[in-house]
Amino acid sequence: YKFQSSSGKLTPIGLAGESSNPSFLAVSPNQRFLYAVNENGAGTISAFAIDPATAQLKALNKVSSKGSGPCHVSVDKSGKWAFVANYNNGITAAYPINADGSLGEATATFQHAGKSVNAQRQSGPHAHIAAVSPDSRFVWVADLGLDEVLSYRIDPTKGGMTPNDPPFVKIAPGSGPRHVVFSANSKFAYVVSEMAATVTVLNYDANKGSMQELQTISTLADDYSGPTKAGAEIALHPTGKFLYASIRGADIIAIFKVDPATGKLTAAGRVPAGGKTPRDFVIDPTGNYLLAANQDTNNIV
Repeated sequence: YKFQSSSGKLTPIGLAGESSNPSFLAVSPNQRFLYAVNENGAGTISAFAIDPATAQLKALNKVSSKGSGPCHVSVDKSGKWAFVANYNNGITAAYPINADGSLGEATATFQHAGKSVNAQRQSGPHAHIAAVSPDSRFVWVADLGLDEVLSYRIDPTKGGMTPNDPPFVKIAPGSGPRHVVFSANSKFAYVVSEMAATVTVLNYDANKGSMQELQTISTLADDYSGPTKAGAEIALHPTGKFLYASIRGADIIAIFKVDPATGKLTAAGRVPAGGKTPRDFVIDPTGNYLLAANQDTNNIV
């Protein structure tokens, strides 16, 4: 689709490319390449070149995700390294990006281990995001199965990853942390939990790559009694003044006001997502529009 940020108009321009179950995408900082995880039993990651004139995708190559059910991919600020989270078996991996945009074989892999309190959902690790810190020195991996957000140091020359000290921050048992976003000033991080439908505010020490909990706040009203709630995506407004989280089941976008000094949140409303199961959303760079992708009604609002 073409998007006009002045009017919010979306214009379909047709199929850009094909890939097997491409459940999450990342674009390189130079906007020339796109990466898609292929969320299958035998996971892979596909690399594409973007034609700037037509937005068509040209397949470059595909590599193993080193795990099962890869659900997230990210690229660091240099555009030289990609990081992947495999949901089914809790493996995270790092990859070199070649000059032509293609992916090399993994330079590092880590297998998470453990479980948490929900026997059905948390009997083992489930890595859900590999979020690169704003300075590209650390990768933070939210693991739904462990109720942990794990920290890895990045080797900028070799693309390696080493567990940080401390290696993780704990989220409340049974929360199921899913996605992470950093404040622009690198002082705070925000985690949306899938199972609890909460947002946890973390104080972030960018030098040490460590986090400490400041606040956990619900995305729903205290008396919510609707369908099963499931937190999905989280994003900060470009101004940093507001934070948004999508909640499946309730099918809403929750809005929070951000205190710039403390990083803490105050509930500021909830709006319908305009469809069922808002699995993902983005805020356009001007900050004028939020685009919600509703999985079960196949619409963008």
